[in-house]
Amino acid sequence: MNTVLYQSIDHISYIKLNRPDRYNALNLEMLDELLQAIEQAEKNEDRVLILTGEGKAFSAGGDISMMSDWSNKQFFDDVMQTIEKIVSKLFLMPKLVISAVNGSTAGLGLSLALTADYIIAEKEAQLGMLFLGVGLAPDGGGHYWVEKRLGTHQAKQFIWSMKQVNGLKAKEMGLVDILVEEAVLDAATMHGKKLLAAPLEAMIKTKMLYHTEQRNTLKRYLEKERENQWSLRLTEDHKEGVSAFLEKRQPMFTGK
Repeated sequence: MNTVLYQSIDHISYIKLNRPDRYNALNLEMLDELLQAIEQAEKNEDRVLILTGEGKAFSAGGDISMMSDWSNKQFFDDVMQTIEKIVSKLFLMPKLVISAVNGSTAGLGLSLALTADYIIAEKEAQLGMLFLGVGLAPDGGGHYWVEKRLGTHQAKQFIWSMKQVNGLKAKEMGLVDILVEEAVLDAATMHGKKLLAAPLEAMIKTKMLYHTEQRNTLKRYLEKERENQWSLRLTEDHKEGVSAFLEKRQPMFTGK
């Protein structure tokens, strides 16, 4: 694997997104390798998994280059199915999952971070859905995770805002569980070691009771998000959003 790094150290699994030159934007290769890493972590005996990003960002979200191939239904389905497998496996993994959010995380990157049982972030971190910026709605379970943490009304407002919030504001909102000033991966590792010294089996039983009961709800959200994206890819606003991003200018949306 090149775009994703996987390690198991002292009973903690580490999965690190590794395209720092692209702020860990998730393309199909990276999504495939991320799924492989998660499947490796599933099979080991570690009870804690830490997910983070290499460089200055956790993840900038889905790579905009993938969207140029979305007219190909098979390619679109392959991407969405891989995303759905990734977030479902993290949600239902019988381990405690920690997202160590360094720098910015946006779009699909935020959906991925929010799958975790604990979200630890730097004060300078920036979190936002930002799908609207390219005329799309959240995927990767983004609607589900944000609603769970913020409630329906605030979830809508956050998704629609097209803005990122810093770590402090994200903590106040409930998007972040633990805010740190030190290196976030070090803080996540320290928290993971504390969990290993806790009655972890009992904690995992509680997680699996809640998450198993919710898996069909998550599945419905993922299915509807896939339908939304397939429909929205044809809108003028999506085409304008992608063009504006590539041309590095402000989009001129028309609501169509």
